[in-house]
Amino acid sequence: MTTARGLHAHVLETLGQRIVDGVLPAGTVVRPELVASESGVSRSVVREALRVLQSLGLVEPRQRVGTLVLPVTSWELLAPTVIRWRGASLAYFVQQRELLELRLGVEPVAAALVAGAGDASGAAGSPGDAVLLAARDMLDAWAREDSRAYLEADVRFHRALLTGSGNAVFTHFAGTVEALLRTRTSESRDTISRWTRDAAVRHEAVALAVVAGDAAAAGAAATALLRVTRDEFIAEAPDA
Repeated sequence: MTTARGLHAHVLETLGQRIVDGVLPAGTVVRPELVASESGVSRSVVREALRVLQSLGLVEPRQRVGTLVLPVTSWELLAPTVIRWRGASLAYFVQQRELLELRLGVEPVAAALVAGAGDASGAAGSPGDAVLLAARDMLDAWAREDSRAYLEADVRFHRALLTGSGNAVFTHFAGTVEALLRTRTSESRDTISRWTRDAAVRHEAVALAVVAGDAAAAGAAATALLRVTRDEFIAEAPDA
């Protein structure tokens, strides 16, 4: 038997994905009674889903109009849920490029901060240790041809880098980066989805600079890592 939470999640996922896909374009009025009838749920379930979509900036209730779908400029584009929906849509490459450009302004700074911290060395339990272990796990996963382990290590690497910076805003951004990385699992293009040794080595270069306490080298290595990834996505984009 489907629970109320399950029904809510189903309606939320369906409406959110349709909005992001453009099936429900900006300016569309979402009518709860029609959604309830189509989905076989109560209007209260639909209203709850619409409240979540409103919190994400996808819709907005308008007096004497109804619930209106908003343009992408109003969406919470850093929210993991929105990132997941866009990652499953035609906006996949656009989102990757946009957020990689943002990450270029954040992660090199985070790497430099971790390297410059007094406890950034490779000592067990230090931020540098977590970054290095994750990079080494990526190399190990590549050797074992374990793409799932590679992804999990990649997620841990970037989370450790951002949370180890000591910057609360960067720490919050870690959830955004994780959501973005996880959208890659549905892509089949070789360059960006095949987990390569070269990419793991670039991660290790960042980690080695971090544990050496070399802030300038850590920042430069992180910049190089992200630039290569960004350029891969630009080259592989359908309209490239």
